[in-house]
Amino acid sequence: MGFLSFGHWTPSPQSQTRSAADALLQSIDLAVAAEALGVDGAYFRVHHFARQLASPFPLLAAVGARAKRIEIGTAVIDMRYENPLYMAEDAGAADLIAGGRLQLGLSRGSPEQVIDGWRYFGYRPAEGESEADMARRHTEVLLDVLRGEGFARPNPQPMFPNPPGLLRPEPHSEGLRERIWWGSGSDATAVWAAKLGMNLQSSTLKDDETGEAFHIQQARQIRAYRAAWAEAGHARTPRVSVSRSIFALMDDRDRAYFGRGKEQDRIGLIDEKTRAIFGRGYAAEPEALVEALRQDEAIAEADTLLLTVPNQLGVDYCVHAIEAVLTHVAPALGWR
Repeated sequence: MGFLSFGHWTPSPQSQTRSAADALLQSIDLAVAAEALGVDGAYFRVHHFARQLASPFPLLAAVGARAKRIEIGTAVIDMRYENPLYMAEDAGAADLIAGGRLQLGLSRGSPEQVIDGWRYFGYRPAEGESEADMARRHTEVLLDVLRGEGFARPNPQPMFPNPPGLLRPEPHSEGLRERIWWGSGSDATAVWAAKLGMNLQSSTLKDDETGEAFHIQQARQIRAYRAAWAEAGHARTPRVSVSRSIFALMDDRDRAYFGRGKEQDRIGLIDEKTRAIFGRGYAAEPEALVEALRQDEAIAEADTLLLTVPNQLGVDYCVHAIEAVLTHVAPALGWR
């Protein structure tokens, strides 16, 4: 079990996170506090051109230096914006600082704050390529580089001595290639991720491919991913995460924030062509919450659960919300 923070910040007096500095420093504090609770992972969302966490690697490295056990990850980095070789250097450095605890979630991205924001970063699809194709191409280059094999011809008169043979981006962190995840919004991209040997992240949003309840569609996506993994013949066992908004209503403060009654899945359009289904959140007294979560087929299929946190309510409240689930919900469901 881990937490997932979007790292929102706003100067509103109602927010406990009023600046970018607040969002970053509180993210580090929350990861350290979550580790003390026994949480397994601290994950952060990446959004560009928004008052949210954006450039992940300084934050991941800082958390890695402060926290000593907890996994540190992203869910997810939009690969439309990324230079894969520079990213390999940043990721390698952050992973070495963290002692090999980086779990890097990637994706083709979601609708952003600006139109075609990746163009401002210097990227555009090749001829005949969509922006999603570009994101997957960037990802495949990154995966290849993370294998650690040299490919660049060395200067015969270098400033510093080189090791023999072709060179690779440095620093290289051994094992990071197996800790790359793909944030999939469809069954087809989950299968693609399995073939390439990436772990699977599935959030509370996916393409509405059958009209069934969200958790049923997500469970089917996970099974399709695992079948494709087995067919590809990879040697290791993959990991699969799902994220959920889950709040145990323990006091009047919880009920004021989240006690709005039963939530339902929602249907919407994430662009002009894609009908999507948004999974429901869960908020109830602990006993009722346990019974509701027993019915979630996708949580049962996954091995990792990420609890989304309302970071603008502050570190102390987020710790309270996580601890309530860990203490009053997780044991009854066999999660702990």
